[in-house]
Amino acid sequence: QVQLVEAGGGLVQAGGSLRLSCAASGRTSSRYAMGWFRQAPGKEREFVAAISSSGGNTYYADSVKGRFTISRDNAKNMVYLQMNSLKPEDTAVYYCAGRDGSGIRTSRYEYKYWGQGTQVTVSS
Repeated sequence: QVQLVEAGGGLVQAGGSLRLSCAASGRTSSRYAMGWFRQAPGKEREFVAAISSSGGNTYYADSVKGRFTISRDNAKNMVYLQMNSLKPEDTAVYYCAGRDGSGIRTSRYEYKYWGQGTQVTVSS
């Protein structure tokens, strides 16, 4: 079992930056590939970024590529999402997710463990 707790959300102006963090606890959380997803009101939960269990591979949604960076520190059982050049359309609840297995996946159905989410609001 892996427990995930997100932090770092908030209100920011367009063009600003935020850094989300996800604290993982439980057995050998470093074995799990991790992802970030987001859900805006009235919309489906969508993939944002993912990172392999080793941290050697990352993948991003086209909408955030070049602006967001996912990283992890397995020694601290932490996963991060650095978000730069934020846009109003980035406004959503952001979720950290973990999956059994080392490889990257973009489908939310591939992820077994979820945090409670953290709100990100970008004002124009």
